[in-house]
Amino acid sequence: MSGQTKGIYGGQAVVEGVMFGGRRETVTAIRRKDGTIEYFYLTKNPPAWVQTLKRIPFIRGIVALIESSAIGSKHLTFATDRYDEDPLDEAETQKIEKKESKLAMWLGVAVVGVLSFIFAKFVMTLIPVFIANLFRPIVSGDMGQIMLETLFKLILLLSYIFAVSQTPIIKRVFQYHGAEHKVINCYEANLDLTVENVQRQSRLHYRCGSSFILFTVIVGMFIYMLVPTDPLWARVVNRILLIPVVLGVAFEVLQLTNKCRNIPILKYLGVPGLWLQLLTTKEPSDDQAEVAIASFNELHRVERTKQEESLPENLELLE
Repeated sequence: MSGQTKGIYGGQAVVEGVMFGGRRETVTAIRRKDGTIEYFYLTKNPPAWVQTLKRIPFIRGIVALIESSAIGSKHLTFATDRYDEDPLDEAETQKIEKKESKLAMWLGVAVVGVLSFIFAKFVMTLIPVFIANLFRPIVSGDMGQIMLETLFKLILLLSYIFAVSQTPIIKRVFQYHGAEHKVINCYEANLDLTVENVQRQSRLHYRCGSSFILFTVIVGMFIYMLVPTDPLWARVVNRILLIPVVLGVAFEVLQLTNKCRNIPILKYLGVPGLWLQLLTTKEPSDDQAEVAIASFNELHRVERTKQEESLPENLELLE
């Protein structure tokens, strides 16, 4: 069975761990302070209307983005809350007793995660507009202004990623990000998920969210050419209204580059996104690769268990 006929899995690096998600289930594995691995499970259960939207091109990207932000926030909260606690601590025992109340709080955390992304998108979209407009006496044409805006947006994006990557905790998160990609690449190559096999794989992947972020910048440049850059207030309004359009088109571009990654010449469409991943991923240690493998294997176990539970009792008579 080729990698293309397999189920599509996505993932996310968290603090001291990795989250993997399939069609319905998501699992995070983290390395605890005592060296053990602990898991967090979350089942996707979107309403029917959300499932319908996820099948509509250009809209499905926005829906998937909101869903992944909400789910990812819950997994990230689990990881940051648990990884540095000693399992036998009295404080942790109290936390376990309060688990139900924490579950209620996680919904709020998910909403905050989505809102944080939207706020960041507004900042990344609007600040370059104002900076580029300062150069209007020198570069007055629409094309020049859009090129300047895109340049400043890239500078802002790369500077931010480089700055946060210098902190020790983010460096480790980026290592787990690399481990996540290596596991997916190993799985899609039909290799056994051993530490040795995983570590031989590339830490880059065409379907990465980092590529998506870069594609929003590139796609935005072309879409902005369809609207005027003057006056400034109209430019700001256009940029805000076009955010969903840019996100939707960028998602489709990301999907296209993934489908074309094995086609000569067309595979280079995704190269800019891979270049950005050189910043957002780092080579993981064997211990980190082990955690990523554990997360992926546990996701498969959960999926098999759920599938077996849903089978009819007399299935053996039908085979």
